[in-house]
Amino acid sequence: MKKYRLRSLIIFLLFFAACGQPNISAPTTQPELTSTSSPPPSIEPTPTLSRFQQVLGTQQAAQQSGTSPTSPRTTISLPDDSLRVTSPDGRIEVRFGLVDGAPYYAVNREAVSVILPSKMGFAFQNDAPLDAGLTIVASEQTTFDETWTQPWGEVKEIRDHHNELRVQLSETGAQPREMVIVFRAFDDGVGFRYELPEQPHLGEFQIMDERTEFAMSGDHQTWSIPAFQENRYEYLYRNKLLSSLGRGEYVHTPFTMQTAEGIHLSIHEAALINYSAMTLKPEGNLILKASLVPWSDGVLVKGQTPLKTPWRTIQIAENAGDLITSYMILNLNEPNVLGDVSWVKPAKYIGIWWGMHLNKWTWGSGPNHGATTENTKAYLDFAAKYGFSGVLVEGWNLGWDGDWTANGDKFDFTTPYPDYDLEELAAYAKSLGVKIIGHNETAAAIANYESQMEEAFALYQSLGIDTLKTGYVGWGQGVKRFDEHGNLVGMEWHHGQYMVEHYQKVIETAARYHIMINAHEPIKDTGLRRTYPNFLTREGARGQEYNAWDGAGGNPPDHVTILPFTRLLSGPMDYTPGILKLTFPEYRQNNQVNHTLAKELALYVVIYSPLQMAADLIENYEGNPAFQFILDVPADWEETRVLHAQIGDFITTVRRERDGDEWFLGSITDEDPHTLEAALDFLSPGVTYVAQIYSDGAGADWKTNPYPLDINQYLVDSSTKLTLNLAPGGGQAIRFYPASPEEIGSLPKYQP
Repeated sequence: MKKYRLRSLIIFLLFFAACGQPNISAPTTQPELTSTSSPPPSIEPTPTLSRFQQVLGTQQAAQQSGTSPTSPRTTISLPDDSLRVTSPDGRIEVRFGLVDGAPYYAVNREAVSVILPSKMGFAFQNDAPLDAGLTIVASEQTTFDETWTQPWGEVKEIRDHHNELRVQLSETGAQPREMVIVFRAFDDGVGFRYELPEQPHLGEFQIMDERTEFAMSGDHQTWSIPAFQENRYEYLYRNKLLSSLGRGEYVHTPFTMQTAEGIHLSIHEAALINYSAMTLKPEGNLILKASLVPWSDGVLVKGQTPLKTPWRTIQIAENAGDLITSYMILNLNEPNVLGDVSWVKPAKYIGIWWGMHLNKWTWGSGPNHGATTENTKAYLDFAAKYGFSGVLVEGWNLGWDGDWTANGDKFDFTTPYPDYDLEELAAYAKSLGVKIIGHNETAAAIANYESQMEEAFALYQSLGIDTLKTGYVGWGQGVKRFDEHGNLVGMEWHHGQYMVEHYQKVIETAARYHIMINAHEPIKDTGLRRTYPNFLTREGARGQEYNAWDGAGGNPPDHVTILPFTRLLSGPMDYTPGILKLTFPEYRQNNQVNHTLAKELALYVVIYSPLQMAADLIENYEGNPAFQFILDVPADWEETRVLHAQIGDFITTVRRERDGDEWFLGSITDEDPHTLEAALDFLSPGVTYVAQIYSDGAGADWKTNPYPLDINQYLVDSSTKLTLNLAPGGGQAIRFYPASPEEIGSLPKYQP
């Protein structure tokens, strides 16, 4: 459903201007919208291993010569009496101090600078900035250590162990304003946020700048996608030196870095509520500055005291894999506020979806309409036969005909097309023990959606529809905002405060009706799934559909070897894996899934989502032996480990099923072949397991020969070391389960 559709937006803006409406153009302080709709010239990826070696060589050479391509800030020093807080293991230290009355912080790891002294504070509209003339009124340090249980997740038990420094600041003038800055130091990073308490001299406010900086200590290797662009978060990741990011080259978070010494860092945010999303703006001298997504009038955040901002987070890891198993962002969110969430259940599902992307079916009405009663019954039967919990049906409701991306106000979220009998299908699904998964595409027409949400969610609840996929296809600063009289007053970004508050309204409304949400074209994840466990998953990056129709041929093979270290650090992603018919010349001659078959299976382990789709047409599963792995792999986990990790090159992840003894391994590579050794010391000692191995067959190659697949069974135990031979663009998927006496007597032991 993602296409570049600027024509309708341009016509609308021209008409809007001609009607003499208020000026809603972007403020001069806001980054200019840059069109990037032209596809890249080729799908061929840059060899990431060569790039990795080149960048690392540049960093090390600069370090040895005592110079850097761009020098870090060196002119600011924190006072000797700065406040300090360390992580529980003592390896990470945060310092805070005032420099001529202005607040600064810095972060060290093992006495080596990670963040050099960096500015903090705010600028307001029609009020003086709150970033200077301050004194420290009081400070307090506390320690917290608790283990909590996720109702679902990549691990079951999470330890929240941190030391906190709380600093109370006040201005020195006749009408002083107050601000609190809270730092939390974990063994895996640092979080900090601002609090503006209720006070006499600061009530309602409009934030025009958040002064927060991240002054990096070196010219690190980075992975990022651009911000303030037409297509939201859906871009391929770029691998650059920090110094090569231009001053106007805004980037989204999570923003991942690797130092010359191999330390891995990621800047993001946690608990984004009632605020604007943070992007990062390169400022020169290796400084990244917080840049909040503005309202259409140029204001960044509108609010009143008391206010707690989202946490600004800096994850710090010994290696790339430790970034993935860091749960600091979840720990910085508030505990579950929904009470009993036994109704929230991870699941695997199929759907009437891929056929539209292949152009086999249509979302709109007509002879090729996908969402028909007959077609949906066939999918419900298939789901019941193979144990899938639900069937997603897109294109079921009125509003899809014509250019729906420009006419989102035509969507009706309770009225189906005549050839889709909603009530009959809901009853049929119930008789099979399967659920229909609802779909609400809004085309970013927020007022239309919010006016129907209560009625629609009540209907879905009455029909037993407890999972809902939402969509917000739209481009750039193109979200219409209306006042209470229905007058258009602004065109907003997908990631500004207006939309942050909308997404929050949806999840809270859904919770009242016991509905789980899978959001596409979402606001980025910031760990709110801990507070609202019904927010199961979301998109927020280039997913599988690009392989069906992207003009450049789809996602290159290295894309999914970057996602776990970038987008997925924020939370689960509905990537929609499981395409077994990797080529489809009868529908899209110039496109294919740019993986081998074994790699496509491995994605179920590597890319985490509690709601996992078997995305292919159901006829491509019948009789395909690879389908068995999709049937076996769970969507909920007890434990997760990363065995191999090099960003953009390869990753091996193992996960244990929730409350069970089975383990699953997924290993994937970029366009280059790799041979990796996997020690199975995660298996229970003294237990013999069967390893069901789905590996690249002879001659497998993502581009020329993606289908060869070998399926073998061996006996293994915790002392076994497996050799993983990954073909170009390939992978390996393995299920481990305790062997029966019969299997111990009949299956061969694994031999490297």
